[in-house]
Amino acid sequence: MDSDNDEKPRRLTRAEAKARTRRRLLDAAARTFARKGYAGASVEEIAEAAGYSIGALYSNFGGKEELFLELMAGGARARVERGRQTVDAVQAGTEDPETALGRFFLEAADKDDDLPLLQAELWLYAMRNPQLREALAAAQREPQEALAELMEPVLERVGASGRVPASTVATVASAMFQGLLRQRRLDPSSVPDDLLRQAMRWLFVGIANTPGPSTEERP
Repeated sequence: MDSDNDEKPRRLTRAEAKARTRRRLLDAAARTFARKGYAGASVEEIAEAAGYSIGALYSNFGGKEELFLELMAGGARARVERGRQTVDAVQAGTEDPETALGRFFLEAADKDDDLPLLQAELWLYAMRNPQLREALAAAQREPQEALAELMEPVLERVGASGRVPASTVATVASAMFQGLLRQRRLDPSSVPDDLLRQAMRWLFVGIANTPGPSTEERP
């Protein structure tokens, strides 16, 4: 017999319900874009896949382009946040920086099967549509700046702080990760787990052995 004291499921607040709706729409958009591409996906199909009406989609996003940009920027922010835990391990001395960042990129590579498809699709679309190019670049700046912040303590740990800007290291690491990720999806045996870790080691060893900026004044 049910008791009067049985707990009933807590009703979501308006903010929680809105966040859940957005998350479901983004998940459905990711699956649809990865399967059909940007041009082939429709807002009707995305809304249906998420279990909502077109009105619900437009009440949360301005349209297909906004959905696409939020997928990329939101995904990048989530990966950077996971990267903060990696940097904490480096600063605590429990892992060397190259191994820790290699593990971070490896986990990111294998966590989301749709990621390389979405990245390639959005890049191609932006290159063919200049009006979207700046919007894509702007959406990537915040997570890229956060990634640069993660690189600074790693550079300090390998004795390379000040050798090159952390933002430059973040750009190289991000581009290297995306390239290896695409190759790993195409030919997994060519990019084994150890290669992702070793690539980060090569990057930071190279930086650590790069001469620092000259302090001599030039005429």
